[in-house]
Amino acid sequence: MTRLVIEGLSYRWAGSERSLKVAQMSLQPGERVLLQGASGSGKSTLLNLVSGVLPGYQGRLDVDGTSLGSLSAVARDRLRAESMGIIFQQFNLLPYLSVAENVLLPLRFSKPRRHRAGNAEGETARLLQAMELDKSLLSQPVTRLSVGQQQRVAAARALIGAPGLILADEPTSALDPTARDRFLALLTEQCALCGSALLLVSHDPAVSRVVDRSYRLVEGAQGTEVLPC
Repeated sequence: MTRLVIEGLSYRWAGSERSLKVAQMSLQPGERVLLQGASGSGKSTLLNLVSGVLPGYQGRLDVDGTSLGSLSAVARDRLRAESMGIIFQQFNLLPYLSVAENVLLPLRFSKPRRHRAGNAEGETARLLQAMELDKSLLSQPVTRLSVGQQQRVAAARALIGAPGLILADEPTSALDPTARDRFLALLTEQCALCGSALLLVSHDPAVSRVVDRSYRLVEGAQGTEVLPC
């Protein structure tokens, strides 16, 4: 099943004549795709459309064979919880939860995802180990971790329960080149093991080394268009 299909999409920002347009874009299971663009070009807007957070677009946008435009807000939330893992640019880890509790959080909102995770605590430990985090950190507050360690916890949280689509918003923006390259290697390895498609959004051209295909956002007179590289 194709994880993501976008055709003839158009979205106009509120209070503006400018729009975001995507003629065609897709991700197959296990595929890695990069969306490149400068800050403010509309990368995060497209992620919000794909995740179902942002309604009000025209055109086709399907996730795992389901048209987001046909769903209510509650149904979009359910699909997001079951089928998507999101790595936020600012991590969005909960400071009052431990490392393990942050990773386990998505399983609270989706029974199918809990089922796919199997032994949830064991899978949490496996993912954190795979992201090269010591098991001694499991019970630690996330606030005690370095930026790089927090980024890896955020990735483990997105991956738990093997969602079909991982969305990563500028996941390496806070990392130096060495840490960036290692994080991307670990992330793509785990996506491959889980069979998850990965949509990376970044302004960093170095990220293109780990993907199968790339798209770029191109500014025009009337707005921004997403084009294949």
